[in-house]
Formats: sequence, structure tokens, C-alpha cells
Amino acid sequence: MQLPDTAREFIQKRWRDDIVARLTDYIRVPAKSPAFDPDWAAHGFLDRVVREARDWALAQKIAGFEIDIVSLPGRTPCIFFRAPARGGGGSDGTVLFYGHLDKQPEMTGWREGFGPWQPVLENGRLYGRGASDDGYAIYAALTAIGALDASGASRPTCVGLIETCEESGSYDLPAYLDALRSRMGRIGLLIALDSGCGDYERLWTTTSLRGMASGLLTVEVLSEGVHSGSASGVVPSSFRILRMLLDRFEDARTGEVLDPAFQAAIPAERVQQAHAAGSVLGDRIWQQFPFAPSGDGRDGHTRPMSDDSVQAILNRTWKPTLSVIGAAGLPDPQSAGNVLRPKTSLKLSVRLPPTTDSERASARLQELLETDPPYGARVRFEADHAADGWNAPATASWLELSLREASQAAYGKDPVAMGEGGTIPFIAMLGKKFPDVQFVITGVLGPQSNAHGPNEFLDIDYATKLTQAIAHVVATAKV
Repeated sequence: MQLPDTAREFIQKRWRDDIVARLTDYIRVPAKSPAFDPDWAAHGFLDRVVREARDWALAQKIAGFEIDIVSLPGRTPCIFFRAPARGGGGSDGTVLFYGHLDKQPEMTGWREGFGPWQPVLENGRLYGRGASDDGYAIYAALTAIGALDASGASRPTCVGLIETCEESGSYDLPAYLDALRSRMGRIGLLIALDSGCGDYERLWTTTSLRGMASGLLTVEVLSEGVHSGSASGVVPSSFRILRMLLDRFEDARTGEVLDPAFQAAIPAERVQQAHAAGSVLGDRIWQQFPFAPSGDGRDGHTRPMSDDSVQAILNRTWKPTLSVIGAAGLPDPQSAGNVLRPKTSLKLSVRLPPTTDSERASARLQELLETDPPYGARVRFEADHAADGWNAPATASWLELSLREASQAAYGKDPVAMGEGGTIPFIAMLGKKFPDVQFVITGVLGPQSNAHGPNEFLDIDYATKLTQAIAHVVATAKV
């Protein structure tokens, strides 16, 4: 099946003449996720972006289209839409689209003239917070549906759930899944537009996601700070004790996580996919990151943990890793006196293999860190978040063919499947709730797009072609 020319033209025109302008407006709204804006309800930014997306959707004039803003008491709002089957493309199955409209916080380091709430269009890329993660999703989904309808192509019933809590771990989502379950129908295919792409030259699908366990580790050795000349050598440093505790979990020389409770066997299919993706990406798997200049006297930059592309892919998709993402108890260097500090806290983020139970991992992490504290110091690990990863079910033959046709038609190249290192809690939630669903997890977060960081951008040409590919998948869906 080929996507009709009229459908491709519809998508190109909609992106060029409409969606870019909508996303430009969206970037200006600081619709931060609840974890980063506790007063989100009073500020009203999440409600605003939801209303604006709903109003745009109503103007698309899709036959039989229904869309609601659903707000359960005390929870962030979400959008639910339904577009009934057209052109004889219906069975009793549905295609479920997923996206989100909440955003990460500002982050420092934006280029001069750029900023999180300041949209800038440069060289075909729209800069600003949230357009690529994940504000474009509802606009792309409804444009794909509208293009099929305008061209007379058949398609199944499509429904959509667009939340505003994803960047906070989707803790409101289970309640909405339960509340909206009867309206979703029998889901046969889930299309989530909140993932990444290895390059901007083909369709990329995500076949696994890592889980996460995080928390605050605090070591306290004194009731107040004391003169370091007087106390050092007598009072153990809280920072050194932290180093000792982290050594229980991680080999600092290699980054290898030591405890087997955090490991998982890598399926043979995922290893094969890593080899295929590695052959496409090569050195680009690490060149996408802004490594600092080398400090060892050699030319070049800081070196990656592995210079083998396949191993690098497996490291970021199936291996557990530890990151220290915050600290407390450490004064700024300019105000640091000669004081042996009473305590130090580190915020830890552990990425888990896709099939590892996050709650068990979190409990084991606490046990490792708190048991038998060095010097009898007061050690506390306060777990604050655990999210399971996800490993995709076997891809149906019709979907494998559809993805190949879609990528060839939109990009002129075959698709590539690869795991991602991040966590999308919604996918794991839905995977457990509907184990027989087929998944297309994809997105526009490619090299240097820098979601969550400074200078985040959306590549408009790639997103336009991705919308075309998604339209093809919907038209050929066997749900």
C-alpha cells in the first residue's frame, strides 16, 4: 500500500502552514510538570496548553470526532479523543495514540538569544522547551488521521490520550486509564510519539525502555560543622563515607553495577537489533553528546565508556547505571570555609534493565546503602521514585511490513529498531494492562535535540515525514 499523494500533501501543508505556528505558541507557555511546579493548578499553564490543543483539534473537522478535557479531582488534566473508523477500515479494534503536554524545567546553558520559553526557528529547527518532548504529538496524530480522511483512505477507529504528568512519572495516568478504559475500545495498536530517533534519515522504533529507581542518600557525622584542621583525621568525612557506600553498588573505575539484583539477561533479538543499529550509527552513537575537551594532553575530547558502537547501545539500553544528579550540604566554592561539614546528601538516579522489577531494585538499593554504615555514621536512603522499564512483545508480521513500507515511502530507507535508555512509565503501565497490544514507540528526539537540557529543538522536516509514516501505519493497521 502507498500513502496517497493527497495525504502526503495534506501533511506537508498542515505542518508548514499551521503546526509550526501552534508549537511556537506552545513553547511560550511555561507548562512545567507538577514535579517542577507544585502550584501548577493555580498557575493554570497546564490547563492552558490542554485547552489550546483541544480548540485546535476541534477545528480540524474530522467526521464524527469527539474530544474532551478530562480532569479527575486533584489530578492533572488530560485530553481524550476518538475518531471513528472510516472507509471500511474498521474491525472492533482501535489504535491508541499517546503523548503529553507537560514540560521539563528551564535548565541553564541556552545559547544567546535562545531560551526555554522563547521559540526560535533556525535552519528548519524549532528551538524551545517542549515542542519535541512532547507537544507535537497531538498535532501529528490528528494530522495523520485528517490526512487519511481527506484522501479517502480507510482506517480503523483511533483514540488518543494526551496527559500532563509524564515528566513527573505519570503518577496520575493509572487513574485516567481506569476512568477511560470503556471509551478506548479493544486496543490493537499503541502509537506513542514520545521517544527518540538515532538519526534524521529513517523511521526509528523503540523496542525497550529502561526502568529507574531514585532517591536521596544522606550521610551525617556531626550535629554541626567544625574546624577541619581540628577535626580531620579524627572525625570521618561524610563525603568519604558516601564514596565508600557508592563503592558497594558501583565499580568507580568502569561504571559497572556490581550487585546481581540489578542485572538482567539481554534477549538475543535485542542484541541483533543493537548490531543493526550500530552498523547504521557507528561513532554517531557517542558523537551526539557534547563531550568536553580532553584534559589528559591528548587531542580530542573526553572519551566514551566504550568505543564499540554495539556495546555502547547495549550499555545505554540494557545495562544498569548510576548517576548522581544532585547534591546538598556542599557550599559554593567561593563561600566554602575550612570546615568539616556535618553531612552530605546526594540525589541518586539508577537506570535499570527493561525487565528488572523497579520496586525490588529500590528496596535492594536501600539495603545496600544503609546496612552496616561505616564508622556507625547516620546513613539514610529515602527512595522517592521507582518505575519499571519495558520490553516490547514480538512484532506482528503485518506491522513489520507496514513499518518498512512507511519508512521507505517517507525517508527512502529501511527502519531501524533500537532500545532507549530513558523511562516512559506509561508504556510499562499499558504493556502490563494490555499484554497483547502491538506497539509503535517512536519520536523526534534525535542527535543534539537535547530534550530536558538547553537548546532543545524539533527538526521540522523529520517530524513532517514521521507524520507521513504514522499515517501509513494507521492505514495498514490490522487491529
